[in-house]
Amino acid sequence: MSNQERLWTRSRQAVYAEITSVAMGLFLEQGFEQTTIDQIAATAAISRRSFFRYFGTKEDIVLGDLASQGLLLRDTLEAIPLAVAPWEALREAFRKVDGLTRQRDVMLKIAKMMYETPSLRARSIEKHLQWQELLVPNIRLRLGIDGDDPSDPAADAIVSSAIACLDVAGQLWVRTGGTADLADLYDRAVLAVRTPIEKT
Repeated sequence: MSNQERLWTRSRQAVYAEITSVAMGLFLEQGFEQTTIDQIAATAAISRRSFFRYFGTKEDIVLGDLASQGLLLRDTLEAIPLAVAPWEALREAFRKVDGLTRQRDVMLKIAKMMYETPSLRARSIEKHLQWQELLVPNIRLRLGIDGDDPSDPAADAIVSSAIACLDVAGQLWVRTGGTADLADLYDRAVLAVRTPIEKT
């Protein structure tokens, strides 16, 4: 990569970060649905056309990290020895790629906004499906499933269940006002999924 290309990349990353910062500030102050793209563009001192060079939708501002987290999760999972069982490997990967990098109160507001906004929830589910596509191949290896066999549902079922448990843990974390331990909530959700239900 040339010096000019590196400079352009850094400049683009800086603008992306600035738009994200401005938009998140507006979302948290006045609400996601009440904030318009035109308002974000005006506050960030860019044109509406420039906004769409960086983001396809408003939802992508809030959930853009989910896409990059999916790639990071895949790489993290692949770095875990194949001898580690699927559920344990996924748990370790989720813990290493910890999304709670912001202050707890700010993260709580963002999570609350996501779970209460239908368009954000829909976009979140879409990105989690992308996670599933990225993680399933490694889980198939751990299970010893032939990569060319499309009929075995085990890996897809495990990954989709693990992601669903992560989502449930996030919702419960929001309900507790961020006081509960997110990792513990995830573990309890997984335990509920993996524990056979006894018939009475």
